[in-house]
Amino acid sequence: MNPPRREQVLNLPNLLTLVRVGSIPVLVLLLHLPGKAWSLVAGVMFFVAGITDLLDGWLARRMKSVTLLGQYLDPVADKLLISSMLVILTAMGRVSAWMTILIICREIAVTGMRALAANHNFQVPSDLWGKWKTALQMLGVFLLLLHYPLAGFDPQFWGGWAMWLAVFITAWSGLGYAFRFQRLLVQNRSS
Repeated sequence: MNPPRREQVLNLPNLLTLVRVGSIPVLVLLLHLPGKAWSLVAGVMFFVAGITDLLDGWLARRMKSVTLLGQYLDPVADKLLISSMLVILTAMGRVSAWMTILIICREIAVTGMRALAANHNFQVPSDLWGKWKTALQMLGVFLLLLHYPLAGFDPQFWGGWAMWLAVFITAWSGLGYAFRFQRLLVQNRSS
């Protein structure tokens, strides 16, 4: 009988996820450099980091290299990237503090519910609202990073609107997740 195969932890999808995490200090540094050019560089770098979020999951499934580390690290990387950028953007006066607090609190609460579900041997699947939440947060942050008008386009204005919508969807999806968690917890306890 062959021993179980060990996961290859440093596969391409996991490396892309680690690149996303590694981009955070570089983005923070870029945001402290004044001027339109540095904001544009930060926006492009954030956009590329966002693309790695789509690419790492797709590659993991395509290459049949889904790992436990990747399943844990991918959503954590997203939360670290978004939360870090929101904190910096709040300090710069581009995002209201209450928006940042609500988004971060929702993410911590959902992470806690996921941990409790895992402790009780069940999972609470994400839904379409969670995907919309992530997309709108990414869009809002991207536009707010750009900040300066570009050829008549005002990214700060549209980023502000995207963040309002993201906050609404974030709260809505968090409530939906909490209700699904509660229902599955009760089902799990009764079975």
